[in-house]
Amino acid sequence: MSSLSSGVVVVVVVVVVVVVVVVVVVNVVVVVVVVKVVVVVVVLVVVVVVIVVVVVIVVVVVLVVVVLVVVVVVVLVVVVVVVVVVVVVVVALVVVIIYLYSA
Repeated sequence: MSSLSSGVVVVVVVVVVVVVVVVVVVNVVVVVVVVKVVVVVVVLVVVVVVIVVVVVIVVVVVLVVVVLVVVVVVVLVVVVVVVVVVVVVVVALVVVIIYLYSA
């Protein structure tokens, strides 16, 4: 009878050891999977942040260039208008002076 109970104890110990090993292995696998998922999520977040920053920089640069072009065009238009007005005034003065001296 004692050898039968020794056999039962050995079987119980083996079953407990197997269960503990399986639980430890499953936990390690779960931890590895969770770590991989966290790493993937962090990498995706970093990639998204980098893309957003690059897009914002490009948009700001394009807006600055557009504003500079608009400012240059406005300045050129103002200069042309001023030159035309000055030329018209000078020509008008010359015509008036010639008319007054010829009379």
